[in-house]
Amino acid sequence: MKTSRRALLRSAALGAGALASCERVVTQINRGLLGEAVPAKLALTTGAEIDADFHLLSRAAFGPWPGDVQRVKKMGREAWLEEQLHPDRIDDSACDLRAERFESIYFSAGDAYEFRKPVLRDEITRHSLLRAVYSRRQLHEVMVEFWTDHLNIDLEKGDCIYLKPSDDRDVIRKHALGNFHELIRASATSPAMLVYLDGKSNKVRKNTADKPNENYARELMELHTMGVHGGYTQSDVSEAARCLSGWTFDRNRFFALNQGESFFNASWHDDGIKQVLGTIIPPGGGEKDLDRLVKIVCDHPSTAKFVSTKLCKRFIRMEPPASAVETVAAEFTRTHGDIRCVLRALFNTPEFAASQGQLLKRPFKFMVSAMRALATDTTAEKTVLEPLQRMGHGLFQYPTPDGYPDEELPWMGTLMWRWNFGLALASGKQGDTRVELWRLAKSLGATNDASTWFSYLTGRTPKPEELAAFKDAEEAQLVGLILASPAFQRC
Repeated sequence: MKTSRRALLRSAALGAGALASCERVVTQINRGLLGEAVPAKLALTTGAEIDADFHLLSRAAFGPWPGDVQRVKKMGREAWLEEQLHPDRIDDSACDLRAERFESIYFSAGDAYEFRKPVLRDEITRHSLLRAVYSRRQLHEVMVEFWTDHLNIDLEKGDCIYLKPSDDRDVIRKHALGNFHELIRASATSPAMLVYLDGKSNKVRKNTADKPNENYARELMELHTMGVHGGYTQSDVSEAARCLSGWTFDRNRFFALNQGESFFNASWHDDGIKQVLGTIIPPGGGEKDLDRLVKIVCDHPSTAKFVSTKLCKRFIRMEPPASAVETVAAEFTRTHGDIRCVLRALFNTPEFAASQGQLLKRPFKFMVSAMRALATDTTAEKTVLEPLQRMGHGLFQYPTPDGYPDEELPWMGTLMWRWNFGLALASGKQGDTRVELWRLAKSLGATNDASTWFSYLTGRTPKPEELAAFKDAEEAQLVGLILASPAFQRC
């Protein structure tokens, strides 16, 4: 299967190479046949407060693509949300043409070692950025980013750079809108997570006083499920580590049929009786101890509250109302972690509806929302990824297990790089990116009009002092200044 896919991709690349410009052909196909084109007419919001449909697209998506606001208004927010909650029903062919060009994202954990590290780093980051910008399955991509932080793995630790592509595919993307229990179960045995949090060396050494490695067990409770104040003890961590002992990954198992997968080594497992969070796990469970542990921690009330609080921070505001957290946590408990149901409950809370403009966009979201708003044509080359690095948000590079922060303060020191990016993007000076402001201006029915561009980009009409800041600016500069403004930085 690996060889046939590689041969297919190479053949496709050779065929495309015969064209004058493969990238231009993809763009022409996408915009001419697959729905990426800017609509001939774009409607504007006219209220002083952020439009409700614009607000939904700013949170449950990476911001609206031209025409998205009209589409939501036509079909209704509830119908749009239901569509997004079932991404498999959404045709994403246009995005696939742009993002499925990278070989390494298809390889198993063991097979990815044939790639050089710079290639792996380049392909997974470019793939992620292209998906965020162009996918019509926007809520899925937003949740991919959320779970990537929640289950953070740093590419730079050990062999994680070889293992993260399959983790991104088989753990994060597969379960992003699925069931929380299944997500945690998949992550616990992911080769990338086993290496990152030292689970691969978690074993019981017979007839010694050595204890199992507790790194993953601790983070499982502290960061992935219950939260640091979730009520577990050091004894619970130790007992959880015993449950997890024996799960490992070894790419050098040359004669194994599942060489690229994690596996359970029974001789490394502590098969005695255990007690986690007051629940007895009987002896002799073997590899099933992992499933018992996952159920115990995922069903714990602290997990529902911790995960719901994180979701409300990401989608409502940094200090989420207790009422919203309680609503979301109740749905989490009722559905045993059904992520679709949890998100549906969150986006239907009055607290979400009333939270316009209260979140600072993190650098990745700022960049993607700007590129989507301007219908940017890009291949996500180094010239686009470097500004993200300067903003402090290099993908898959956060060094500690807690993932990139939602809090505003850590991002305030890199605002200058945002301003530079916004101005460069609008003026067509951001590397390989291409922006046709004239086409957007034509669809908006105005050229070099600050009020029109402001309303289009922020979802509300400008205040007098905001208009004054854009006085006499030429169109490219005007758009760049709005992208750099506080109104666009927030959502």
